[in-house]
Amino acid sequence: MKESERDLRHELAVNLDGGNAHMTFDEVVGNFPLELINTKAPQVPYGPWHFIEHMRIAQWDILQFIINPGHVSPDYPYGYRPGVHKTADEKSWKHSINSFKKDLRTLSEMALDDSVDLFSPIPHAPRYTIFKELLTVSAHNSYHIGEFAMLRQVLNAWPEDRPYLTG
Repeated sequence: MKESERDLRHELAVNLDGGNAHMTFDEVVGNFPLELINTKAPQVPYGPWHFIEHMRIAQWDILQFIINPGHVSPDYPYGYRPGVHKTADEKSWKHSINSFKKDLRTLSEMALDDSVDLFSPIPHAPRYTIFKELLTVSAHNSYHIGEFAMLRQVLNAWPEDRPYLTG
């Protein structure tokens, strides 16, 4: 593998995992108060668990789209997040987080795997490439991690050891 391709794969994996100019998923969900997972901020129809579950579903859908020719995506838009009146308990909160992290690891490993052709059309979806799909995941996750960080700010849910976030 050429050094430039190795560098590109590395940067793609870094973008998927966050960091640099972005918060990571672990940073934004770490030590989140369990008692607030279903709390909604004023004028926001979704609580913290809704955001995490939406991210999980969307990322899972893209992963399945890449690897499974028979995959059928959820109905848009309602299949991509739980209903506004649904709530989570500790078990479903942890499931959403752990499933998200597992799929993110798989996507990051895919980016780094030199046996994966990032730029050829996906055989069952010739208008798409794995590279494009990984960029979509990266952008989508980054957007919602930022949203979750702001929601956490509004809910006053940052730990006290993060004064730059708590004001």
